[in-house]
Amino acid sequence: MNTMRLCALAATLAVAATSAQAAGKELNVYNWSDYIAEGTVPAFSKGTGIKVRYDVYDSMEVLRAKLMTGRSGYDVVVPTNNTLDLGIKAGFFQPVDKSKLPNYKSLDPELLKLMSQFDAGNKFGVPYFWGVITLAINEDKVKKALGGPLPANQWDLFFKPEYVSKLKGCGVSVLDSPSEFFPVALKYYGKNPNSDAEADYQGVMPALKTVRPYITRFSSSGYINEMAGGDVCLALGYGGDLNIAKRRAEEAKNGVKINVLMPKGVAIWVDSMAIPKDAANVESAHAFINAMLDAKTAAANANAVTYAPGVLSARPFVDKKYLANRSIFPTADDVKNGFIMQTVSPKTIRTYTRLWQSFKTGR
Repeated sequence: MNTMRLCALAATLAVAATSAQAAGKELNVYNWSDYIAEGTVPAFSKGTGIKVRYDVYDSMEVLRAKLMTGRSGYDVVVPTNNTLDLGIKAGFFQPVDKSKLPNYKSLDPELLKLMSQFDAGNKFGVPYFWGVITLAINEDKVKKALGGPLPANQWDLFFKPEYVSKLKGCGVSVLDSPSEFFPVALKYYGKNPNSDAEADYQGVMPALKTVRPYITRFSSSGYINEMAGGDVCLALGYGGDLNIAKRRAEEAKNGVKINVLMPKGVAIWVDSMAIPKDAANVESAHAFINAMLDAKTAAANANAVTYAPGVLSARPFVDKKYLANRSIFPTADDVKNGFIMQTVSPKTIRTYTRLWQSFKTGR
Protein backbone atom coordinates (compact mmCIF):
# COMPACT_ATOMS: atom_id res chain seq x y z
CA MET A 1 0.00 0.00 0.00
CA ASN A 2 1.53 3.34 -1.04
CA THR A 3 2.05 6.23 1.37
CA MET A 4 -0.81 8.33 0.00
CA ARG A 5 -3.33 5.47 0.34
CA LEU A 6 -2.04 4.61 3.82
CA CYS A 7 -2.48 8.21 4.96
CA ALA A 8 -5.99 8.33 3.51
CA LEU A 9 -6.91 5.11 5.26
CA ALA A 10 -5.36 6.33 8.49
CA ALA A 11 -7.49 9.46 8.31
CA THR A 12 -10.61 7.35 7.71
CA LEU A 13 -9.79 5.07 10.62
CA ALA A 14 -9.08 8.00 12.89
CA VAL A 15 -12.60 9.28 12.28
CA ALA A 16 -14.08 5.77 12.51
CA ALA A 17 -12.37 5.15 15.85
CA THR A 18 -13.33 8.34 17.65
CA SER A 19 -13.89 6.33 20.83
CA ALA A 20 -10.14 5.75 20.84
CA GLN A 21 -9.64 9.21 22.26
CA ALA A 22 -10.23 7.77 25.71
CA ALA A 23 -8.73 4.40 24.89
CA GLY A 24 -5.57 2.84 26.13
CA LYS A 25 -2.57 2.92 23.87
CA GLU A 26 -2.20 -0.83 23.41
CA LEU A 27 -4.23 -3.54 21.72
CA ASN A 28 -3.71 -7.28 21.30
CA VAL A 29 -5.53 -8.86 18.36
CA TYR A 30 -5.75 -12.57 17.55
CA ASN A 31 -7.18 -13.24 14.09
CA TRP A 32 -7.18 -15.81 11.31
CA SER A 33 -4.17 -15.82 8.99
CA ASP A 34 -4.55 -13.94 5.67
CA TYR A 35 -7.64 -12.19 7.02
CA ILE A 36 -7.02 -8.45 6.82
CA ALA A 37 -5.64 -5.96 4.31
CA GLU A 38 -1.93 -5.29 4.69
CA GLY A 39 -2.36 -1.59 5.43
CA THR A 40 -5.30 -1.78 7.84
CA VAL A 41 -3.48 -2.27 11.14
CA PRO A 42 -0.68 0.26 10.39
CA ALA A 43 -3.33 2.79 9.37
CA PHE A 44 -5.34 2.14 12.54
CA SER A 45 -2.24 2.64 14.70
CA LYS A 46 -1.28 5.80 12.85
CA GLY A 47 -4.79 7.22 13.12
CA THR A 48 -5.34 6.43 16.79
CA GLY A 49 -1.92 6.18 18.41
CA ILE A 50 -2.76 2.67 19.61
CA LYS A 51 0.09 0.17 19.42
CA VAL A 52 -1.20 -3.14 18.06
CA ARG A 53 0.19 -6.62 18.61
CA TYR A 54 -1.40 -8.69 15.85
CA ASP A 55 -1.08 -12.50 16.00
CA VAL A 56 -2.68 -15.15 13.82
CA TYR A 57 -4.02 -18.72 14.01
CA ASP A 58 -5.24 -21.09 11.29
CA SER A 59 -7.94 -23.17 12.99
CA MET A 60 -10.73 -22.78 15.54
CA GLU A 61 -9.14 -25.52 17.63
CA VAL A 62 -6.13 -23.27 18.23
CA LEU A 63 -8.30 -20.33 19.29
CA ARG A 64 -10.50 -22.48 21.52
CA ALA A 65 -7.47 -23.85 23.33
CA LYS A 66 -6.24 -20.32 23.97
CA LEU A 67 -9.63 -19.14 25.27
CA MET A 68 -10.11 -22.16 27.51
CA THR A 69 -7.09 -21.21 29.59
CA GLY A 70 -8.93 -18.08 30.75
CA ARG A 71 -5.72 -16.14 30.11
CA SER A 72 -5.81 -15.55 26.36
CA GLY A 73 -3.80 -12.33 26.53
CA TYR A 74 -5.88 -10.80 23.74
CA ASP A 75 -8.37 -7.95 23.50
CA VAL A 76 -10.04 -8.88 20.19
CA VAL A 77 -10.44 -12.38 18.77
CA VAL A 78 -12.39 -13.61 15.74
CA PRO A 79 -14.33 -16.83 16.47
CA THR A 80 -16.56 -18.63 13.98
CA ASN A 81 -20.23 -18.71 14.95
CA ASN A 82 -20.16 -22.16 16.57
CA THR A 83 -17.10 -21.25 18.63
CA LEU A 84 -18.70 -17.92 19.55
CA ASP A 85 -21.73 -19.82 20.83
CA LEU A 86 -19.57 -22.23 22.85
CA GLY A 87 -17.58 -19.32 24.24
CA ILE A 88 -20.68 -17.40 25.28
CA LYS A 89 -22.01 -20.42 27.16
CA ALA A 90 -18.62 -21.00 28.78
CA GLY A 91 -18.18 -17.35 29.80
CA PHE A 92 -15.15 -16.74 27.54
CA PHE A 93 -16.38 -13.36 26.26
CA GLN A 94 -17.66 -10.08 27.63
CA PRO A 95 -20.53 -8.13 26.06
CA VAL A 96 -19.65 -5.44 23.55
CA ASP A 97 -20.75 -1.89 24.37
CA LYS A 98 -22.65 -0.82 21.24
CA SER A 99 -22.65 2.79 22.43
CA LYS A 100 -18.93 2.74 21.65
CA LEU A 101 -19.54 1.37 18.14
CA PRO A 102 -21.14 4.17 16.11
CA ASN A 103 -20.46 2.19 12.91
CA TYR A 104 -22.51 -0.75 14.20
CA LYS A 105 -25.45 0.61 12.20
CA SER A 106 -23.59 -0.33 9.01
CA LEU A 107 -23.88 -4.08 9.65
CA ASP A 108 -26.10 -6.27 7.47
CA PRO A 109 -29.37 -6.73 9.44
CA GLU A 110 -29.94 -10.16 7.86
CA LEU A 111 -26.55 -11.31 9.08
CA LEU A 112 -27.29 -10.02 12.57
CA LYS A 113 -30.59 -11.89 12.47
CA LEU A 114 -28.78 -15.08 11.52
CA MET A 115 -26.21 -14.53 14.26
CA SER A 116 -28.95 -14.08 16.87
CA GLN A 117 -29.44 -17.87 16.68
CA PHE A 118 -26.06 -18.19 18.39
CA ASP A 119 -25.78 -14.84 20.16
CA ALA A 120 -29.17 -13.73 21.48
CA GLY A 121 -29.52 -9.97 21.12
CA ASN A 122 -26.14 -9.86 19.34
CA LYS A 123 -24.54 -9.09 22.69
CA PHE A 124 -21.11 -10.63 22.26
CA GLY A 125 -20.17 -10.91 18.58
CA VAL A 126 -19.79 -8.29 15.84
CA PRO A 127 -19.84 -9.88 12.34
CA TYR A 128 -16.55 -9.50 10.47
CA PHE A 129 -16.70 -11.80 7.43
CA TRP A 130 -18.93 -14.66 6.34
CA GLY A 131 -18.48 -17.34 3.72
CA VAL A 132 -18.47 -21.01 2.79
CA ILE A 133 -16.40 -24.16 2.95
CA THR A 134 -16.10 -25.58 -0.55
CA LEU A 135 -13.74 -27.10 -3.15
CA ALA A 136 -11.29 -25.69 -5.67
CA ILE A 137 -9.45 -27.42 -8.48
CA ASN A 138 -6.45 -26.88 -10.72
CA GLU A 139 -8.45 -27.14 -13.93
CA ASP A 140 -5.72 -28.45 -16.23
CA LYS A 141 -4.30 -31.02 -13.83
CA VAL A 142 -7.69 -32.32 -12.73
CA LYS A 143 -8.95 -32.60 -16.31
CA LYS A 144 -5.83 -34.53 -17.29
CA ALA A 145 -5.98 -36.80 -14.23
CA LEU A 146 -9.67 -37.63 -14.62
CA GLY A 147 -9.55 -38.07 -18.36
CA GLY A 148 -13.10 -36.77 -18.54
CA PRO A 149 -15.58 -34.26 -17.11
CA LEU A 150 -16.14 -33.43 -13.46
CA PRO A 151 -18.80 -35.53 -11.70
CA ALA A 152 -22.33 -34.11 -11.55
CA ASN A 153 -21.96 -33.84 -7.78
CA GLN A 154 -18.65 -32.03 -7.44
CA TRP A 155 -18.25 -33.20 -3.82
CA ASP A 156 -17.61 -36.65 -5.34
CA LEU A 157 -14.18 -35.37 -6.35
CA PHE A 158 -13.15 -35.64 -2.72
CA PHE A 159 -15.52 -38.18 -1.19
CA LYS A 160 -15.50 -40.92 -3.87
CA PRO A 161 -12.34 -43.05 -4.18
CA GLU A 162 -12.81 -43.51 -7.93
CA TYR A 163 -12.21 -39.78 -8.38
CA VAL A 164 -9.89 -38.74 -5.55
CA SER A 165 -7.57 -41.69 -6.21
CA LYS A 166 -6.78 -40.20 -9.61
CA LEU A 167 -5.88 -36.86 -8.03
CA LYS A 168 -3.40 -38.02 -5.40
CA GLY A 169 -0.55 -37.59 -7.87
CA CYS A 170 -1.21 -33.87 -8.30
CA GLY A 171 -2.00 -33.20 -4.62
CA VAL A 172 -5.15 -33.30 -2.46
CA SER A 173 -5.50 -30.96 0.52
CA VAL A 174 -8.15 -30.79 3.25
CA LEU A 175 -8.71 -28.38 6.14
CA ASP A 176 -6.89 -29.53 9.26
CA SER A 177 -9.94 -28.85 11.43
CA PRO A 178 -12.44 -31.52 12.51
CA SER A 179 -14.99 -28.89 13.55
CA GLU A 180 -15.18 -27.72 9.95
CA PHE A 181 -14.52 -30.98 8.11
CA PHE A 182 -17.03 -33.28 9.78
CA PRO A 183 -20.13 -31.13 9.10
CA VAL A 184 -19.29 -31.20 5.37
CA ALA A 185 -18.71 -34.96 5.47
CA LEU A 186 -21.90 -35.63 7.42
CA LYS A 187 -23.91 -33.56 4.93
CA TYR A 188 -22.40 -35.46 1.99
CA TYR A 189 -23.27 -38.84 3.48
CA GLY A 190 -26.88 -37.81 4.13
CA LYS A 191 -26.67 -37.17 7.85
CA ASN A 192 -27.39 -34.10 9.98
CA PRO A 193 -24.29 -31.89 9.47
CA ASN A 194 -24.70 -30.57 13.00
CA SER A 195 -25.37 -33.94 14.58
CA ASP A 196 -24.82 -34.58 18.26
CA ALA A 197 -25.16 -38.35 17.79
CA GLU A 198 -21.89 -40.23 18.15
CA ALA A 199 -23.30 -42.96 15.90
CA ASP A 200 -23.43 -40.52 12.98
CA TYR A 201 -19.74 -39.71 13.25
CA GLN A 202 -18.83 -43.36 13.70
CA GLY A 203 -21.09 -44.22 10.78
CA VAL A 204 -19.19 -42.11 8.23
CA MET A 205 -15.73 -43.29 9.25
CA PRO A 206 -15.63 -46.45 7.08
CA ALA A 207 -16.39 -44.38 3.97
CA LEU A 208 -13.92 -41.67 4.97
CA LYS A 209 -11.17 -44.23 5.47
CA THR A 210 -11.53 -45.27 1.81
CA VAL A 211 -10.48 -41.77 0.69
CA ARG A 212 -7.81 -41.22 3.34
CA PRO A 213 -4.97 -42.85 1.33
CA TYR A 214 -5.36 -40.19 -1.36
CA ILE A 215 -5.15 -37.10 0.86
CA THR A 216 -1.65 -35.66 0.62
CA ARG A 217 -1.99 -32.58 2.82
CA PHE A 218 -3.88 -31.48 5.95
CA SER A 219 -3.69 -27.69 6.05
CA SER A 220 -5.80 -24.75 7.14
CA SER A 221 -3.60 -22.01 5.69
CA GLY A 222 -0.61 -23.36 3.74
CA TYR A 223 -2.86 -24.75 1.04
CA ILE A 224 -3.35 -21.22 -0.35
CA ASN A 225 0.19 -20.95 -1.69
CA GLU A 226 0.35 -24.65 -2.53
CA MET A 227 -2.76 -24.31 -4.66
CA ALA A 228 -1.50 -21.09 -6.26
CA GLY A 229 1.86 -22.69 -7.02
CA GLY A 230 0.38 -25.80 -8.62
CA ASP A 231 1.48 -28.21 -5.87
CA VAL A 232 -2.12 -29.10 -5.01
CA CYS A 233 -4.84 -29.78 -7.59
CA LEU A 234 -7.82 -30.33 -5.28
CA ALA A 235 -8.42 -28.49 -2.02
CA LEU A 236 -11.28 -28.55 0.44
CA GLY A 237 -11.07 -25.17 2.15
CA TYR A 238 -12.53 -21.76 2.83
CA GLY A 239 -14.03 -20.02 -0.20
CA GLY A 240 -12.12 -16.80 0.35
CA ASP A 241 -8.79 -18.59 0.80
CA LEU A 242 -9.36 -20.53 -2.39
CA ASN A 243 -10.02 -17.27 -4.21
CA ILE A 244 -6.83 -15.79 -2.75
CA ALA A 245 -5.00 -18.77 -4.25
CA LYS A 246 -6.68 -18.12 -7.60
CA ARG A 247 -5.68 -14.45 -7.51
CA ARG A 248 -2.09 -15.22 -6.53
CA ALA A 249 -1.76 -17.66 -9.41
CA GLU A 250 -3.13 -15.05 -11.82
CA GLU A 251 -0.76 -12.40 -10.47
CA ALA A 252 2.19 -14.79 -10.76
CA LYS A 253 1.23 -15.63 -14.38
CA ASN A 254 2.44 -19.14 -13.71
CA GLY A 255 -0.12 -20.86 -15.90
CA VAL A 256 -2.06 -22.31 -12.95
CA LYS A 257 -5.81 -22.06 -13.61
CA ILE A 258 -7.84 -22.40 -10.43
CA ASN A 259 -11.59 -22.88 -10.46
CA VAL A 260 -13.40 -22.37 -7.15
CA LEU A 261 -16.44 -24.63 -7.21
CA MET A 262 -19.84 -24.16 -5.56
CA PRO A 263 -21.51 -27.58 -5.29
CA LYS A 264 -24.81 -27.94 -3.46
CA GLY A 265 -24.49 -28.36 0.27
CA VAL A 266 -21.69 -25.95 1.15
CA ALA A 267 -21.11 -25.17 4.83
CA ILE A 268 -21.88 -21.56 5.75
CA TRP A 269 -20.16 -19.78 8.62
CA VAL A 270 -19.89 -16.29 10.13
CA ASP A 271 -16.75 -14.98 11.84
CA SER A 272 -17.29 -12.28 14.46
CA MET A 273 -15.06 -9.94 16.40
CA ALA A 274 -15.37 -10.56 20.13
CA ILE A 275 -13.74 -9.35 23.31
CA PRO A 276 -12.36 -12.05 25.65
CA LYS A 277 -13.32 -11.94 29.31
CA ASP A 278 -9.67 -11.33 30.28
CA ALA A 279 -9.14 -8.41 27.84
CA ALA A 280 -6.88 -5.75 29.39
CA ASN A 281 -7.56 -3.01 26.82
CA VAL A 282 -11.33 -2.93 26.42
CA GLU A 283 -11.54 0.66 25.19
CA SER A 284 -8.95 -0.02 22.51
CA ALA A 285 -10.83 -3.19 21.56
CA HIS A 286 -14.00 -1.19 20.92
CA ALA A 287 -12.03 1.39 18.95
CA PHE A 288 -10.60 -1.34 16.72
CA ILE A 289 -13.94 -3.08 16.18
CA ASN A 290 -15.60 0.21 15.31
CA ALA A 291 -12.83 1.03 12.84
CA MET A 292 -13.26 -2.35 11.12
CA LEU A 293 -16.94 -1.48 10.61
CA ASP A 294 -16.13 1.60 8.55
CA ALA A 295 -17.49 0.95 5.04
CA LYS A 296 -14.29 1.74 3.13
CA THR A 297 -12.09 -0.10 5.61
CA ALA A 298 -14.35 -3.18 5.49
CA ALA A 299 -14.26 -3.05 1.69
CA ALA A 300 -10.46 -2.74 1.64
CA ASN A 301 -10.23 -5.81 3.86
CA ALA A 302 -12.76 -7.66 1.69
CA ASN A 303 -10.89 -6.86 -1.52
CA ALA A 304 -7.66 -8.09 0.06
CA VAL A 305 -8.95 -11.38 1.46
CA THR A 306 -11.86 -12.15 -0.93
CA TYR A 307 -14.52 -12.73 1.71
CA ALA A 308 -17.93 -11.09 2.12
CA PRO A 309 -17.84 -8.42 4.86
CA GLY A 310 -20.51 -8.13 7.52
CA VAL A 311 -20.77 -4.41 6.71
CA LEU A 312 -23.58 -3.98 4.19
CA SER A 313 -22.55 -0.43 3.30
CA ALA A 314 -19.13 -1.73 2.21
CA ARG A 315 -20.52 -3.46 -0.88
CA PRO A 316 -20.41 -0.42 -3.21
CA PHE A 317 -16.64 -0.29 -2.59
CA VAL A 318 -16.02 -4.02 -3.14
CA ASP A 319 -14.55 -5.10 -6.48
CA LYS A 320 -17.46 -5.98 -8.81
CA LYS A 321 -15.83 -9.25 -9.88
CA TYR A 322 -15.91 -10.39 -6.26
CA LEU A 323 -19.54 -9.36 -5.80
CA ALA A 324 -20.43 -11.54 -8.80
CA ASN A 325 -18.45 -14.52 -7.48
CA ARG A 326 -20.78 -17.04 -5.79
CA SER A 327 -17.95 -18.58 -3.77
CA ILE A 328 -17.39 -15.16 -2.14
CA PHE A 329 -20.94 -13.79 -2.11
CA PRO A 330 -23.21 -16.88 -2.20
CA THR A 331 -26.63 -16.50 -3.82
CA ALA A 332 -29.91 -17.05 -1.98
CA ASP A 333 -30.11 -20.50 -3.59
CA ASP A 334 -26.58 -21.34 -2.44
CA VAL A 335 -27.56 -20.45 1.11
CA LYS A 336 -30.84 -22.36 0.82
CA ASN A 337 -29.07 -25.49 -0.45
CA GLY A 338 -26.26 -25.17 2.08
CA PHE A 339 -26.31 -25.29 5.85
CA ILE A 340 -25.23 -23.13 8.76
CA MET A 341 -22.59 -24.72 10.98
CA GLN A 342 -24.08 -24.87 14.46
CA THR A 343 -22.77 -25.64 17.91
CA VAL A 344 -22.45 -29.22 19.08
CA SER A 345 -21.95 -30.48 22.62
CA PRO A 346 -18.56 -30.77 24.32
CA LYS A 347 -19.06 -34.54 24.28
CA THR A 348 -19.45 -34.48 20.51
CA ILE A 349 -16.35 -32.31 20.16
CA ARG A 350 -14.37 -34.89 22.12
CA THR A 351 -15.81 -37.63 19.89
CA TYR A 352 -14.94 -36.03 16.58
CA THR A 353 -11.53 -34.90 17.84
CA ARG A 354 -10.68 -38.52 18.65
CA LEU A 355 -12.01 -39.74 15.29
CA TRP A 356 -10.10 -37.00 13.48
CA GLN A 357 -6.80 -38.14 14.93
CA SER A 358 -7.61 -41.68 13.87
CA PHE A 359 -8.52 -40.46 10.38
CA LYS A 360 -5.34 -38.43 9.97
CA THR A 361 -3.10 -41.27 11.07
CA GLY A 362 -4.98 -43.74 8.87
CA ARG A 363 -5.79 -46.08 11.75
